[in-house]
Amino acid sequence: MGAMRPAFVLLGCLLSFLAGASHAIHLHQRDLDGALRASYDYIVVGCGVSGLVVANRLSEDPDVHVLCIEAGEADHYEEVIQVPQFVGVDMGSQYDWKLFTAPQIFLDGAGRTLPQGKALGGGSILNAMCWNRGGADDYDLWESLGNPGWGWRGLLPYFIKSETYTPVASKDDADRYGINYDPTVHGSSGPVHVSYPKYIYKQSANLFAAFRQLGLPTQFDPNDGSSAGAAFIPADIHPTNQTRSDARRAYYDPYVSRQNFHVITGQQVTRILLDAATGSLGARRQTSTGGTHGDATTAPALPGRLFGNGTWIPRFAMRGRAGRRRVRRAVSDDVRITGVEFAPNGFAPRRNVTATREVIVTAGSLHSAQLLQLSGIGPQALLNKYSIPLAVDLPGVGENLQDHYLVGTFYPYNNLTNSPVQLTQNNTYNDQARELYYSQRDGPWTAGPPNALAFPSLPSASNRSRELVTMARNQSAAQYLLAGLDASIVSGYAAQKAAIVNQLASANNAAWEIINNSIGSLAVALMHPLSRGICHIRSADPFQPPTIDPRYGSNPVDLQILLEALKFNRRILATAPMQELQPAQFVPPVEADDAALMKIIKNGVRTEFHPSGTCAMLPRNLGGVVDARLRVYGTQNLRVADAGIMPVIPAAHLQAVVYAVAEKAANLIKADALDALDALDALSSAAPASSSADRSFAFTSFHRAEMTSGSLVPSWSWPWSLSGRSPSAAAPTVAPPGTRSQSTSPESSSSGSSSPASSSPASSPPPQPSSGPTSPPTDPGTQTAIAYATTTSTTTDNGISATNDPFGLRVVTETVMVTMTTTIMWDPEPTGAVSSPESGALSTFRA
Repeated sequence: MGAMRPAFVLLGCLLSFLAGASHAIHLHQRDLDGALRASYDYIVVGCGVSGLVVANRLSEDPDVHVLCIEAGEADHYEEVIQVPQFVGVDMGSQYDWKLFTAPQIFLDGAGRTLPQGKALGGGSILNAMCWNRGGADDYDLWESLGNPGWGWRGLLPYFIKSETYTPVASKDDADRYGINYDPTVHGSSGPVHVSYPKYIYKQSANLFAAFRQLGLPTQFDPNDGSSAGAAFIPADIHPTNQTRSDARRAYYDPYVSRQNFHVITGQQVTRILLDAATGSLGARRQTSTGGTHGDATTAPALPGRLFGNGTWIPRFAMRGRAGRRRVRRAVSDDVRITGVEFAPNGFAPRRNVTATREVIVTAGSLHSAQLLQLSGIGPQALLNKYSIPLAVDLPGVGENLQDHYLVGTFYPYNNLTNSPVQLTQNNTYNDQARELYYSQRDGPWTAGPPNALAFPSLPSASNRSRELVTMARNQSAAQYLLAGLDASIVSGYAAQKAAIVNQLASANNAAWEIINNSIGSLAVALMHPLSRGICHIRSADPFQPPTIDPRYGSNPVDLQILLEALKFNRRILATAPMQELQPAQFVPPVEADDAALMKIIKNGVRTEFHPSGTCAMLPRNLGGVVDARLRVYGTQNLRVADAGIMPVIPAAHLQAVVYAVAEKAANLIKADALDALDALDALSSAAPASSSADRSFAFTSFHRAEMTSGSLVPSWSWPWSLSGRSPSAAAPTVAPPGTRSQSTSPESSSSGSSSPASSSPASSPPPQPSSGPTSPPTDPGTQTAIAYATTTSTTTDNGISATNDPFGLRVVTETVMVTMTTTIMWDPEPTGAVSSPESGALSTFRA
């Protein structure tokens, strides 16, 4: 079946093109076995870790249809993917993008391979399975750069939500390696299983004893917000069957029967489609299939945005609300996204599918930046170079590229028993290990991930810490950046650098990582790089990889920290516990001086597989690409939700971080949709502008209203269901345009107090639907305006109440009940006559 997959997809594309019909693209008989819809509420681009999380969570509402489009294929449950022993073996396979960097001119001039997942589940089927979060300071730094809600306290609920944590099974192992855990920072019901291998190589005990001799503390729990010190970190491994718990197994396979959750593989999104009325791209070219897939059509150009199944939300509904609630207004120069274009390869016809609410880009930091640029969102000079019409001039797209880069070492141990080397050198031992794994789910085959790690701080491991911190602090912001960058990017880097330097000066923050493989490698990886690179398209062809230049070592402080890391390794190897293993110092050799060590660094640097930062979550004037709600600047309904949004890379393996980012992204999207729904529901209540209406709802429908000659008149009637006080069927009289009173000003907030849902009996039955819409006003002298609402709310989470606006929601429960106090106001902006705008019902989301 696997060998037939590419031909099958291509044949399906061809038949769809020839027949002009909508054909399902099947996922090895594991998809929803249905044709693609003409449109989806949400389209998610890239079905890796972040994409599957977002798509899964949004599709929890059965009335919301979600499509996730993946360029790679689904794996076939191969041994090299499932069994921990084979960690890393599938790099370079069909599940890898096989990317390559530009020549690294600050190193040895050679390019580097850059493996990235190209499969359902993305990098989670390729990575080393390490599960740690980094330090609380890493995320507080994000928040300090202008991203409210993204500090440690804001992200912790989403770290917890993503995992089911199982402590190490062996008390002896827990005592030997200092494996402790704080149950308050771990999840017990999340999709990803986080646990420990049942077999631990004893060489790690020597290493941890060496760390203790050198005064390097052991972290109590490496996922509690601490970052500096030694740690035996958990892995995304199922505690019972000891298999990899990747994004596909966690967020897709158990939900394959969910009828509103569609996944297609082997299809690369080539362009984001922009509304011709709001973006210069518009329909800049038609696809060979007439611009449709599954009879999808481009959404109508209305002066607002689309939500739900073609439901139109006027501009006012996105406007700022009372108190701390702010919604960025959808003004005419904000581009509206209508869908995406995709194809299996550069030779196949390209097809379109429509998104009626949002497109969420989760293609990974490299391909997300590439896709935005191909779609006309990025630096103007770059897009002009390849004749791509500019939709949004956003200089930060593809800039700010960061990576943890490492240097490999080789200190082979001569005193070995039961080491990983035996699995490759002794067939009998390997066969026995295989049998033990499949019969008891135990033994060396469970021990592939490098769990025994250390994260030294600069002050704890180097006597040059003050010198290096001073060197970094005295640099100008632009000194080691690319020449000619937009001033906003330089300003953003200046803010980043100041914060990173403070981290390097602290004994509580990791400067580098030591990665132990139990056979004599202690690779060192930079945790807080100061170097910044780029990811830029090199043609308008979406199937040509972008130029990826991490610019490793462009900031000399990075290389000096790596030099200190190699020197610290020598101190580790010199301890009595490590001398018991009889290490031979081959790379670097024991006699190497600083110049020789630096040459080894420049020849040996490679990626730790964590590219990030290319669509940075920063204020726009600091080179940002997305705001704190992950919305792409200059667009109405486009977000990025992957490692690309990280303004500064945290001191951690990134998979646990990406899961948390994606979980938070899904809740932000739900909260924003609920917020827009609140505004529309305020119209349906038709309450007097001078009074408050207390009500609770679990399911809401809405309508649009026009204010003509001082009265709110429904444009059409609507079916609805409210618990609590029902609106009066009579159209109330409100102050006409031009006579706004204090009680009805947009700046005023409601003063009524929220009440429990059960305490608000309905005062009147709901109005019955009418036969159709009423005619809009035809008198050219009639003033027309639209009402909108200011709202406060209290959410209840299984008995735990927290007063928040939807922008501050950290937890959205299975069933959301909101008690609202709403004041209806009016907006004097003329809207003109609207003939038969689309209407429909929206339900509140479930998380």
